[in-house]
Amino acid sequence: MAAPAENLKINGERLWDSLMEMAQIGPGVAGGNNRQTVTDEDAEGRALFQKWCEAAGCSMGLDQMGNMFARREGSDPDALPVYVGSHLDTQPTGGKYDGVLGVLGGLEIIRSLNDMGIKTRHPIVVTNWTNEEGTRFAPAMLSSGVFAGVHTQDWAYAREDAEGLKFGDELARIGWRGKEEVGARKMHAMFELHIEQGPILEAEGKEIGVVTHGQGLSWTQVTIVGKDSHTGSTPMPMRKNAGLGMARVLEQVEAIALSHAPHAVGAAGHIDVFPNSRNVIPGKAVFTVDFRSPDLSVIEDMEARLRIEAQKICDDMGLGVEFEKVGGFDPVTFDETCVAAVRNAAERLGYSHMNLISGAGHDACWINRVAPTAMVMCPCVDGLSHNEAEEISPEWAAAGANVLFHAVVETAEIVE
Repeated sequence: MAAPAENLKINGERLWDSLMEMAQIGPGVAGGNNRQTVTDEDAEGRALFQKWCEAAGCSMGLDQMGNMFARREGSDPDALPVYVGSHLDTQPTGGKYDGVLGVLGGLEIIRSLNDMGIKTRHPIVVTNWTNEEGTRFAPAMLSSGVFAGVHTQDWAYAREDAEGLKFGDELARIGWRGKEEVGARKMHAMFELHIEQGPILEAEGKEIGVVTHGQGLSWTQVTIVGKDSHTGSTPMPMRKNAGLGMARVLEQVEAIALSHAPHAVGAAGHIDVFPNSRNVIPGKAVFTVDFRSPDLSVIEDMEARLRIEAQKICDDMGLGVEFEKVGGFDPVTFDETCVAAVRNAAERLGYSHMNLISGAGHDACWINRVAPTAMVMCPCVDGLSHNEAEEISPEWAAAGANVLFHAVVETAEIVE
């Protein structure tokens, strides 16, 4: 298949203006965004995206999970479409680029093809996947998970937020629950552009990350039970301190992850201590250990060692301990042909680049189960994301979108 000429590039200024205009919907309190899934703000962002897509000559599809599909027709009616996209929903204190760059970068491909009068054999479909963040309705990547057959639609509809509202009801309330069967679409390939959400590209001075793998993830909830007692009057040898037990287990979590350096990571992000009173020794601690690695055998080793080490610590301290696997997914190896298209695009355009393993989950990780998939990443300042201070430069955005453009258009095949 013919590759796009080196001088074919997207309109970086138009892409940046679109990012800034979308960021006006659901503004945060500190310069970022709070456009959580299936809220009124999400509905407003979707409406703007649809308006832009229709202005670019696309037809809009909508499935029963609210996934949006803006289609630019190809010359061959029988050719499967090349999909490109990410998500428009944000964290409660999210940035302006996480997910949004991938959706609007896809739209910019369509606009640029229109400007250049280029036709492709395969249709190109720009996608907004619903509820990638999973903050309001857990888990993350919910709708792409239903699309890929990981979750059932009924299960997804029944997910509840902190107020007891159900995902399916809220999706219908904001008017974005479509009729199309979820997962019925067949794909020739899918590409996703995303900010790195980590510091590696910036630290290495690289403009493009060629994502070869996605880390697998394991969440184990650990419950340690001791005995509530007075912090002042309980003799040290008679204490059963669940908080201290947790601290010693978390030291082991650090050591276990470091033993598989550099690609494995581990920490506890969610921690509850009971009764959480200043003058009461904790009688219970509940925390979730998050282990990640691109190697499934490493994840399994870390899980097993956590249980062994935590059990020993608690036995020695006279504490009870229980373990529950509460989430996870296997590592992802992205499609070699699609990854090569991304790498070749970066080389053709003269951008500095490196292979990268994604430390976060993305919709592409689930779609990779049902179609050839790859990801493009651009740097973000200090690796900061899921924070209103998240920042990228217009040049980084344009570089990522240009690589995306070339990889997508080469895969969709230019009609001479």
